[in-house]
Amino acid sequence: MKHQITKSIVVLAIMALIVNAFAFKGDENNTLSKKEKAAGWQLLFDGHSTSGWHLYNSAAPFTVWKAKNGELFCDPLDKTGPGDLVTDQEYKNYDLKFDWKLPKGGNSGVFVNVLERKDIPTGWASGPEYQLLDDANPDYAKPEFRSGCLFGFAPQKNPVKTKPSDTWNHSEIKQQNGKVKFYLNGVLTVEEDFASKAWADQVAKSHFSKFPEFGKHTNGHIVLQDWSTGVAFRNIKIKAL
Repeated sequence: MKHQITKSIVVLAIMALIVNAFAFKGDENNTLSKKEKAAGWQLLFDGHSTSGWHLYNSAAPFTVWKAKNGELFCDPLDKTGPGDLVTDQEYKNYDLKFDWKLPKGGNSGVFVNVLERKDIPTGWASGPEYQLLDDANPDYAKPEFRSGCLFGFAPQKNPVKTKPSDTWNHSEIKQQNGKVKFYLNGVLTVEEDFASKAWADQVAKSHFSKFPEFGKHTNGHIVLQDWSTGVAFRNIKIKAL
C-alpha cells in the first residue's frame, strides 16, 4: 500500500509539472525575454489592453478593437463603427514583428509611415501597406494583393504561402532611412526604398497618385487595418534601429 501511495504521489507530481510547463508556454505570448529586453525590444500590445493605441483621427473610446484571450482582435460583429487602429507613437527606423491570423476570406493590412491628419481621411491615404489576405479571398487571384506584398505594387519577391485560415502567421517589417523589407513566415517578400525616385515614379503611375501624401514619408504611425472581416494580432513588438 505504501508503495502504491508513493507511486501515486510521483505520478501526480509529474502531471503537475506537465500542466505548469504548458501554462508557462502559453504565457510566453505577448512577453519579452531577458535577451529581447536587453536588445531594446518593446511590446506594442501587452496582451490584455489596447493601451498605446487609438482609432485613426479619433480620441474617443472604442470597442471594435478588443484585447481578448491574449489577442488584439478586430470584431466584425461590433457595429459601433469601423476604424483603423493607430499607434500613439510615431516610428522611423525600426524592426517590427507580429503574429496575425484571419478568418476564411479575410482581409487586413498593416500601414507604415502613416501621417495622421484631419484632412487625410484614412491611414492608407498616406501609408504603404503590408498586405494581409486569406487565400480564400477573391483578391488572392492578383499576385500583388497577396499576403506579405507591398499592396498593389508588386508580387512577393520570394513566393511563400500563408498558413490556413484561423492559423497564426508571423510577419516582420524592417525599415531604416526609408529602406524597407517585408518578411512573411521567415521569407523575404519585399524590398523597397521609400526615399528613392524609383518609388516616387511607381506611386505616380498607381491609383495612389490621387492621394498627395501617399508614400512620401519615411516615418510615421503604424496602423492596423479594420476591413470588416475580423483579424487578430499578438506578439506585436518593436525595436529601434
